[in-house]
Parts: sequence; C-alpha cells; structure tokens
Amino acid sequence: MADGYLEKHQQDYEARKEAYLRKKRHLPPVSKKPHRPDDEAL
Repeated sequence: MADGYLEKHQQDYEARKEAYLRKKRHLPPVSKKPHRPDDEAL
C-alpha cells in the first residue's frame, strides 16, 4: 500500500510541477527597475 501511495503522490507532484513550469514560461519577464515618474520634482 505504501508504494502505491508514494507513487501516486510523486505523479501528482510531477504533474503540478510540469503545469507550473509551462505557465511560468509564458509569463512576461518581471522588470526589476522601480517605476519612476517622468518629472523628478513630483
């Protein structure tokens, strides 16, 4: 029983990981620069 349990959870984990990585590849890159207004006096 334990082997089947572990295999099922491993398969679930792999499926979630694959879906996460597939979704992550399609997201636009995150800009690390803070947004600054055009007018520095503001």
